[in-house]
Amino acid sequence: MKASDGASTAERAAASRGWPVLGWRAALLLAGLLVCAGCVLPTSRRPPLPGRTTLGSPLVILPARAIGNFLLLEVKWDRFGPYHFLVDTGSSMTLVTPALARRYPGRTVPPAAMTPVRGANGRIIELPRGSLRRLELGEAKFEDIDVLLYDCAPLSAHLGVRIDGVLGFPLFREVLLTLDYPGSRVILQSVREAPLVPGSVVPFDDARKTPLISVRLGERTIAALIDSGSDALFSLNPVGLAPAFAFGPTVGATVGTISGDRTQMIGRLAGSMTIGGYEFSQPIVEVTDALSAIGGGMLRHFSVTFDQQRDRVTFYRESRDPIPTPPRRSAGVSFNKTPAYWRVDGVVPGSSAAAAGLQAGDLVVRINGESVAKWDLLRYEQLVAATGEITLTLLNGNNESERTVKVFELVP
Repeated sequence: MKASDGASTAERAAASRGWPVLGWRAALLLAGLLVCAGCVLPTSRRPPLPGRTTLGSPLVILPARAIGNFLLLEVKWDRFGPYHFLVDTGSSMTLVTPALARRYPGRTVPPAAMTPVRGANGRIIELPRGSLRRLELGEAKFEDIDVLLYDCAPLSAHLGVRIDGVLGFPLFREVLLTLDYPGSRVILQSVREAPLVPGSVVPFDDARKTPLISVRLGERTIAALIDSGSDALFSLNPVGLAPAFAFGPTVGATVGTISGDRTQMIGRLAGSMTIGGYEFSQPIVEVTDALSAIGGGMLRHFSVTFDQQRDRVTFYRESRDPIPTPPRRSAGVSFNKTPAYWRVDGVVPGSSAAAAGLQAGDLVVRINGESVAKWDLLRYEQLVAATGEITLTLLNGNNESERTVKVFELVP
């Protein structure tokens, strides 16, 4: 299996230049409140490794908080903590804030050292390179880590928690990494002891040490990246597949990325998708021109163990019954969230939000009469899932006005 299977021409061009491909997305979407951390995809060069990895015990169990379809780690090893990290198996690099890099500086990196990355919308930007002397996750200690520096403030605002970094896949090269979504925990184990892990074992691409696996789409086999840094269910590149849809694809939310905005196309497949022997019946997918990817929306049904020494991943779920995908509900409007206001980034055509006159750039200061500062990701998800309409208070100069929008099934 090659990493270019299913990839766009632009993506392959970026990889041929040795550029990380950054699909990392930080967008508060009122069309289901999808917040995507995305990925830095593999490059043609071997991803950097931490200089030394030490486990203080054979089994390191880290409690994790579920926010959307992400697992958020909270750790503390000094007086400045706690620190908060997301684990992104789709990323070939670890991203940390400049503040954390200054606190634990590693090897000297030239001031002008920059790394080109391609955003999910195809644009190329550059991020500064850095080195982190150490990073501790409970009893697991990582030293001498190559990183990219990025201000995680937008992602922090969207999730309602200060994010100090996004941990890339190569960081865990020397350990078994388990993302236990049902148990809300992350487990690190010694590779040498090779513990028996229950579930379905799937080999992944060993050329670049990336979790790129085979997935069954009806009678076809496609390559897909396991991307825990994406909140999506499945991102599907349809080139050469001509997939049948039971509904859509239709215009969805406007997604803010690290290098600009893009508009989702989302729909429900007519057939099934099988991952590691587990079947998803008529799943909802996002159409993409990048690499097909399994996001947190699907991963959350499993405990997923990554063994980079043996190039394999194990999926485990108690039930073997087909996994249904509920309808995708939406208020028809996408936001970029800050603590003081939510700025409208996009409006779904034909929705009641569009009929109410909402436009990109509008500022929302209250939701159902409460300041947006009181609304975090989980609470808003619950509102969209349960209510029939939402009242938004807009600010225009010193004047306020209300708009009531209906929640509907964007994808039945």
